[in-house]
Amino acid sequence: MKHSPLLLLALLLLFADNGTCKTDDTMAQNTSNTAPGAASTISNRLRIRIGSTAFTATLLDNPTAAAFKARLPLTVSMTELNGNEKYYDLPASLPTNATSPGTIQTGDLMLYGSTTLVLFYQPFATRYHYTRLGRIDNPAGLAAALGAKNVTVTFELQ
Repeated sequence: MKHSPLLLLALLLLFADNGTCKTDDTMAQNTSNTAPGAASTISNRLRIRIGSTAFTATLLDNPTAAAFKARLPLTVSMTELNGNEKYYDLPASLPTNATSPGTIQTGDLMLYGSTTLVLFYQPFATRYHYTRLGRIDNPAGLAAALGAKNVTVTFELQ
């Protein structure tokens, strides 16, 4: 009979630990089931409006594009630079993973540094480093739509 209280205490601790483990497992399952479902509901399709012209772009699946999507819709005045790009300085940084693309393609949407959003409308070779956000699916007419001056551009999810 002396062993009964110790045995009872050991059983209580065993069941208490099992209950906690089940709760932790359930919480981990709920977290893992919820997070991917929530992320997958956000589209990687982007509409870029310049005046009355609209382009469709596909965003990459990376942390930079995800942070950019969280700021949409976004209407900005983009500044002309070098006859091949328009840029806008975002008010806050985005995550980066910059690499040198070697050649910029018409329709590339990239981040220079951590705050400068760049939309390229002419191809050219570069040594600069950018973080890729995405690309306009069919950039035909992009240069004409953007023109040679600063321009207002709207980015929104489709």
